This record gives sequence, structure tokens and C-alpha cells, in this order.
Amino acid sequence: MTTTLVLAGTGKTGRRVVSGLRARDIPVRVGSRSAEPPFDWQDDSTWEPALRGVDSAYVAFYPDAAFPGAAAVVGSFAELAVARGVRRLVLLADRGAAEAERCEQAVRDSGAEWTVVRAGFITQNFSEAFLVELVRAGVVALPVGDVAEPFTDAEDIAQVAVAALTEDGHAGRIHEVTGPQLLTFAEAVGEIARATGRDIRYLPVTPERFVASLTERGVPAGYAKQLTGLMVEVFDGGRARTTDTVERVLGRPARDFTEYARETAATGIWA
Repeated sequence: MTTTLVLAGTGKTGRRVVSGLRARDIPVRVGSRSAEPPFDWQDDSTWEPALRGVDSAYVAFYPDAAFPGAAAVVGSFAELAVARGVRRLVLLADRGAAEAERCEQAVRDSGAEWTVVRAGFITQNFSEAFLVELVRAGVVALPVGDVAEPFTDAEDIAQVAVAALTEDGHAGRIHEVTGPQLLTFAEAVGEIARATGRDIRYLPVTPERFVASLTERGVPAGYAKQLTGLMVEVFDGGRARTTDTVERVLGRPARDFTEYARETAATGIWA
């Protein structure tokens, strides 16, 4: 059997893609700086060893496909992958982000059999990423106003990606993956508060204040500014719609945010 390379293979979606592929008994190579061979998006000398013997790849750019310069790097990787015999590429991209759209075009231009999995705000950002500390502190301050978002579960994203990597009928398709309902961030934080029984509130802040709050917690200034710029770009109301992709591809409903909040609260991560 051929091997599938999963980039960002220890991240929110990547590790779930790895689990999904292994559940189908498909050989997997985890693409991360700690893997063997290692893979580092910022060091292209690591790319070719990671691609040896690989037939397909899940392409999740770190830190994010929407960050400035991502398209040039993703395009270079996709070109090398095809040259080394990779047949199928599945790209994780951001809904509504201009740089992510350029990443999509770079993968389409590579000559590979491609699928794009577009996702918005990943639900697990509240429990597995930068928001977990804010939830624990009781105030989730973000520069996104009262815009609605179809919060998307990482497991749904991963299972759609696994289907695209292993099944026929996904080539040349763009799968926009969303949750089943629209919620504002205030409503989402309210769901977490109810699930935990704690007083947790959402606080809208200016982009400048958000950058300052990140740097005060030790986040590098450059990354803080890029992340804030991305949030301002995508949370403009253009993503405030749901799709039936999960049900259409997987044959089941997308995971509901309330279910996520209840199950995650039970783990104690927000205590």
C-alpha cells in the first residue's frame, strides 16, 4: 500500500486525519518537526525526505494558509510533491481569506489530483489552541464584534479530508466544511459558560488591544499582528452561512457546538 503524508500531523486537524487514515489501515507518515524524517515548512531541505514513497498528502500549512507568503511556500511544496510522484493533494484552506485562495490556486496549478477542504473558525480553538487560556480566565476578548460564524469541528474537517484522500469522486472539488448553525462569539462563549457552570463572558475589543493582549502573554509581535489581521479580514460577515458538506460527504450531521461544549467541559480542560 502507498503512504499518505499528513502535514501538521500533530495539530488540531492533522492528528485527527492521521487517526482516521490509520483506522482504515492506510500507512501514514506524520509531517512535523519532531517526526522522523522531520518536516518543517520553513526548511525546504526537509521536504524531499518526507515525500519519499508518498502517493498522497494532506497539506495543512503552518501557521495558517491565510498568513502572508503561504501561497508561495505551498506552491513550491506542491510542485516538488508532484515531481516526486505524489498523485493526490488535499489542501486545508480558510474560507474567505485571500492568501488561502492563492494557496488553492497554487495546488490546482501543480498538476496533482487535488481537493480543497475549506473551513472557518475551528471549534477546538477554544480548547486546544490560543483561546483556552482566555476561557479559563473567564473573559474571551476578540476583535470580531458580533459577527456570526458556523463554528466547525476539527473532527468533521478531518473526516472530510480522509474521505478525499482515500475515496474516488473528490478530485477537483472544493468542500466547504461548516458546523450546522450560526453563532456569534458571545453565543458560543455562553454555551461554554453553561456547560462549565462558570461565569465566562465574551468581550469585543479593538484589533490594537487584541495585539497588545497577545504580546503581553508572550506571543511574538509579528505573529500577533498577522493573526489579528487575519481575524479582521475573515470576520466581516461573509462566512455567515452554513453548508451541507459534512452530511453530503460523510452521511451524518455536522457536530453541533453545544455537544462540543458539553463533552469538552467534562474533560476539565476549562477548569
